[in-house]
Amino acid sequence: MTTSSAQAKPVEDGFKSGSNLERVLAEGRFAVTGELGPPKGMNMDLVRKKIGLLKGYVDAANVTDNQTGIVRLSSIATGITCLQEGLEPVIQMTCRDRNRLAIQSDLMGAAVHGIKNVLCLSGDHQSFGNHPGAKNVHDLDSMQLIRMVQEMRDENKFQSGDEIKGGGPALFIGGAASPFSSPVDMRPFRLAKKVAAGADFIQTQMIFDMERFKKYMKKVVELGLHEKVSILAGLGPLKSTPMARFLHEKVPGIEVPDHLLERMDAAVKGIDENDKDARQDAWRAEGIKLCIEQIQEVREIEGVAGVHIMAIEWEAAIKPIVEGAGLLDR
Repeated sequence: MTTSSAQAKPVEDGFKSGSNLERVLAEGRFAVTGELGPPKGMNMDLVRKKIGLLKGYVDAANVTDNQTGIVRLSSIATGITCLQEGLEPVIQMTCRDRNRLAIQSDLMGAAVHGIKNVLCLSGDHQSFGNHPGAKNVHDLDSMQLIRMVQEMRDENKFQSGDEIKGGGPALFIGGAASPFSSPVDMRPFRLAKKVAAGADFIQTQMIFDMERFKKYMKKVVELGLHEKVSILAGLGPLKSTPMARFLHEKVPGIEVPDHLLERMDAAVKGIDENDKDARQDAWRAEGIKLCIEQIQEVREIEGVAGVHIMAIEWEAAIKPIVEGAGLLDR
């Protein structure tokens, strides 16, 4: 095994991390990332099953960090398993659960084990999860986290200013964007701040309203941000009309247009309401079809470098979506 100092440096000159995701984007290929949610326990058979559903269909897979504020298997431990099984991970790191000491320690630990991508997030509020009384940390915000990781990598220094002897962790740094969160007009400028902080790639919140996303991307292009950071449009298959309505009404930053709700309703027209399996199958088939159409549409939008497919707890949907969108041999 190579030493930690060797692992802290890029594999080749010209690359920041040498990750597969970085290479795909650097070569101008249309990138595809997916999402893997660790289990609410230590069932590694389940983890490996999910890896098997994603491997070969995505360039890298986000490993969520206690998503929705619910305790799950460590994103770093899951990410190491992904590496062992041949799937490149993008570990998520939230400001909610760790202070700057723990974050820097964990990032170095991840890099020592060969992890090369990190997504810097604020984190879902703990009140949504199974420990609503937990204290959030938020020692840093997501903007400061991006800057800290960038300085660890490029300046070989801790957030305190102390030197990282042997060099910092070579990580491809990601951030999140929510194009439709209020105030909407300010979202491109918030993205600009993350780019200035040091983000290498951006994954957006789930997009269903393509016309509004086109307006967002038009402003992003006007600001020249697409030339400084790789933007992956967040998309996801709808499982049902109730799910679509929940996303639209309850999840900040997600808007599902009426015409999509009508298509999901039409998918189960004529199917007995008591036949839940048949209705679910019809909904899911339509959700996959819609996602494929949306991928084809975002590929034509200037400034979009790839897609981030969020098939929430439905990793089996990745294969038909990637194949159906003609992305398998990209």
